[in-house]
Amino acid sequence: MEELIPINVLIGDRTYRIRIAPSDEEVVRKTLKLINDKILEFKTTFAGKDMQDYVAMVVLWYATEQKAATSQPLIDNQTGQQLQAIEKLLDRILID
Repeated sequence: MEELIPINVLIGDRTYRIRIAPSDEEVVRKTLKLINDKILEFKTTFAGKDMQDYVAMVVLWYATEQKAATSQPLIDNQTGQQLQAIEKLLDRILID
């Protein structure tokens, strides 16, 4: 098991000290950049009272993006049917 390393992360205007696996550091830092960039985007686009409003907007955006990515099928029904038709043609050609 990997030894956890402590890192400081900045979300919005707050710093948090967390422990992560060294192999996860790059992903965590990229995610933090994405979150902070989105906070900045929301601050310039929408009116909000404080940083908590913008962090809440980003959490909602991020969760929606993750849900949308997992709910979309990799192959739609029509494409699946076309692939099955091609497979049947190939089977006929290879069997004959």
